[in-house]
Amino acid sequence: MEMERVTELTMDRRPRKRPRLGWDVLTQPPKAQLGLFTAQEIEDVSSYAPSRALLEHPSTLFVKTLAHNGSPPWREDDKDGHYVFEIGEHITSRYKIHRKMGEGTFGQVLECWDREKNEMVAIKIIRSIKKYRDAAMIEIDVLQKLGRHDRDGNRCVQIRNWFDYRNHICIVFEKLGPSLYDFLRKNNYRSFPIDLVREIGRQLLECVAFMHDLHLIHTDLKPENILLVSPEYVRVPEKISSRSAKDSTYYKRIPKSSAIKVIDFGSATYDKQDQTYIVSTRHYRAPEVILGLGWSYPCDIWSVGCILVELCSGDALFQTHDNLEHLAMMERVLGPLPQHVLKKADRHAEKYVTRGRLDWPYGATSRESLRSVLKLPRLQNVIMQHVDHSAGDLIHLLQGLLKYDPAERLSAQEALRHPFFNRDRLRR
Repeated sequence: MEMERVTELTMDRRPRKRPRLGWDVLTQPPKAQLGLFTAQEIEDVSSYAPSRALLEHPSTLFVKTLAHNGSPPWREDDKDGHYVFEIGEHITSRYKIHRKMGEGTFGQVLECWDREKNEMVAIKIIRSIKKYRDAAMIEIDVLQKLGRHDRDGNRCVQIRNWFDYRNHICIVFEKLGPSLYDFLRKNNYRSFPIDLVREIGRQLLECVAFMHDLHLIHTDLKPENILLVSPEYVRVPEKISSRSAKDSTYYKRIPKSSAIKVIDFGSATYDKQDQTYIVSTRHYRAPEVILGLGWSYPCDIWSVGCILVELCSGDALFQTHDNLEHLAMMERVLGPLPQHVLKKADRHAEKYVTRGRLDWPYGATSRESLRSVLKLPRLQNVIMQHVDHSAGDLIHLLQGLLKYDPAERLSAQEALRHPFFNRDRLRR
């Protein structure tokens, strides 16, 4: 009997550094002077409310007092305003830190035991810097609005609680499974089965339609921000052919459940006219955002299209960190950008356009950049290479989700009526 060969990646095989824009481009506030308090000045550290002066300059904060509930004395935040913790200590008397789940620009996510509810929860601890605190309060407002309208919590992550602890906004969420990106990474970037892609895509579009009906735009949809509800999976054998060796049998992970929830509403915004600041993580950023044309609901739809391709192929569709190269990749995969779209480019993006056409390949910065674009296949070929059935329906759907002109792009509700999601139902 052959031994099971399971490939686990500890390092990414592709460049996935994705600098977030928006809140991140603001200037860092100056470090505050150390604030020193005695136990007599603070009756209860866990419910302490910082002064207005500390809220204005919260990048460094230290309290010299004895903590309770088994926690050590209040430590100074690190140089970037992240909360410094140890496994086993408490956040207030209610939550015991079990492990660190992740870290981002906003702060950290910790898995904690809720002593009141007797369950594990995820707590997002925001950096003690004003711009991130302000963003967190916006996120709380959005989450509470979503919760009021989606009482069953079918598509969006549910907020359980929030509080201000030692100058850190803490948001308590239900505990979910891994993100789609983490699942792909641990699965050696092997694609999901098309039927699973269909179910995930349906749920994702239902969430987007729900948000858009509430006049909200997520603006940062990506596999990292879509979580499987359950961490459980099964392994199925998969043969991989190699020119240099005999066929090998590997084991591919398949989630037991297709249920997902969308997270990270810190960049969500209400629809307004003439929004032109940069949104979305690079790989999922719509052309109107890059060209400065103004963006609205359709920027979420473009991101959904990129995500579906990635789930089918295992790789991000546009792997770049340069605007002109990104636009050239779009043309390589989807065809030429329309002149009426390019002519609207704002003063920051007009350098990418020459005589109504994209300035490519003349504007390429290197031969490597040229090769990165030339090696990309057309959208149809990407899908046909990885999808054994429903390929025609999926290609047609993606062509509607990835329209260059946002006015021509499918809405979430229109996409949900597409045959890719409904043909099997009609056959029954």
